[in-house]
Amino acid sequence: MKLYNRGQLVFFSVLSGLIVILFALGVGILKVPLKKDAALAANTAAGSGPEAGGQGADAHTLFEALNLRQSPPMNPRILNTAELSPYTQDERENIAVYEQLNEAVVNITTETVAINWFLEPVPQEGGSGSGSIIDTRGFVLTNNHVIENAYKVFINMADGSQLEGSVVGTDPENDLAVLKFDPPGNMQLRTVPFGNSNGLRVGQKVLAIGNPFALERTLTVGIVSGLGRPIQTSRNTIIRDMIQTDASINPGNSGGPLLDAQGRMIGINTMIYSPSGGSVGIGFAVPVNTAKRVVAELIEFGKVRRGWIDATVVQLFPALIRYAKLPVTSGLLVSRTKKNGLAEQAGLRQGTEPVRYGSSVIYLGGDIITSVDGMKVDSLADLYSALEDNKPNEKIAVELLRGGKTLRLEVTLADREEILSR
Repeated sequence: MKLYNRGQLVFFSVLSGLIVILFALGVGILKVPLKKDAALAANTAAGSGPEAGGQGADAHTLFEALNLRQSPPMNPRILNTAELSPYTQDERENIAVYEQLNEAVVNITTETVAINWFLEPVPQEGGSGSGSIIDTRGFVLTNNHVIENAYKVFINMADGSQLEGSVVGTDPENDLAVLKFDPPGNMQLRTVPFGNSNGLRVGQKVLAIGNPFALERTLTVGIVSGLGRPIQTSRNTIIRDMIQTDASINPGNSGGPLLDAQGRMIGINTMIYSPSGGSVGIGFAVPVNTAKRVVAELIEFGKVRRGWIDATVVQLFPALIRYAKLPVTSGLLVSRTKKNGLAEQAGLRQGTEPVRYGSSVIYLGGDIITSVDGMKVDSLADLYSALEDNKPNEKIAVELLRGGKTLRLEVTLADREEILSR
């Protein structure tokens, strides 16, 4: 057996720690934060303070308070110019939307950090996608997955220039992010106007502008193929009310705008269903009304604040149902509530009989939650989805089973980030 002196032990311990840290950086366990725009809050004067609504403001009020600076709206008279007279009405609409808005769509590229053979961190090319300029000060709306794990973000403009951007805020649950870049003094930015995703109809014409396979500012046209599609993107995340479209969306389109015939953004192109990796006519976009709510909070706070039930809940599973002889096959068991917390004050009852399952302890005998805020909840993913648009201190209706009876309680929500970080 070989012995080491104290100096050798210290050296090898430090070296091992450095190797672990570098490996974590390379695989994304540790993330290097992007530069934040330090003057962002000051520059967004209309979107801060109690006058803008503060934490108690609803999404519409907060979005209006941002007072985004946008370029003049699309001029409808371009459709009737002599230059477009040889084309059909439908073609004129497509041409007009593209010519007036394509410069407002940017190509986003990223750099990530990897570890070379010498265990040194080195930059490497990351992913790419699209984004919409939504403010003449340089705010860009895109997908979170486009810039996820990025060390640097670059905004590639229509004139060929490349500008470095920073991340203002991200919302992985809706796969949205807001970036910021500083346009040169002589650069006049074109912005994509926000529309309204309420009232969309299946069969309505839509247009998508993006950068598929790095082919910049590509236009595709299609229709709204479906509405209200729930798409599960991770174990606990379901994006509700997605817009389905057959407009061709391919890798690189992510984050770009889905537009109506008047050139208003009605969605943010996010993902495709494709066994082959290319477009098969089934694409999905986040509704713009969801984006408006998220954008307001990302610019104001850098994150989206969400409410949560102040309790530890357990998703029912077959072994637990059989062991506890529960009268239902799905729902959320209230295992524990915080003493004097909001859920306990509302009347939610925790379990009293501890049982061990693996490394966890579950308390049986508590309420079984079956519906939250009017939405049936069978799983934790359903609970995340039901509370996605609720804020701390809001009151919501919770339906539950207790002693074979169905009860309805009004529960005040706590801050989710605080609850889940305990």
